[in-house]
Amino acid sequence: MDKIFLKGLKLKTRIGLFDWEKQIDQIINIDIEVGTDIKKAAETDDVSYSLDYKALSIKVKHYVDNNTHELIETLIERLASMILTEFKVEYVTLSIGKPGAIRGSQDVGIIITRENHRIS
Repeated sequence: MDKIFLKGLKLKTRIGLFDWEKQIDQIINIDIEVGTDIKKAAETDDVSYSLDYKALSIKVKHYVDNNTHELIETLIERLASMILTEFKVEYVTLSIGKPGAIRGSQDVGIIITRENHRIS
């Protein structure tokens, strides 16, 4: 299984439980890793056989820009579901960090891995 990754995608969103959090844009950091077979793309040197990671980053940014959630848990599950549905990947591992959420810490966040059971 080959892996394609995108690290350090910094996006603004409104996320949190508290009223003040829902009123301000906050920075979140997203790392994405997907499992896919790049063999045919490498053999043919044809981008149509590879994952369009620009399209992936645009979809993630669009979702984050146009949705609000109280929990990072909700955001990360919805992003994973979207990626598995819209891109032909075996799995996705997502990491979302919310720097500044805990005083004295550099970052706090969640990492999940979800598999695409529709691909055989």
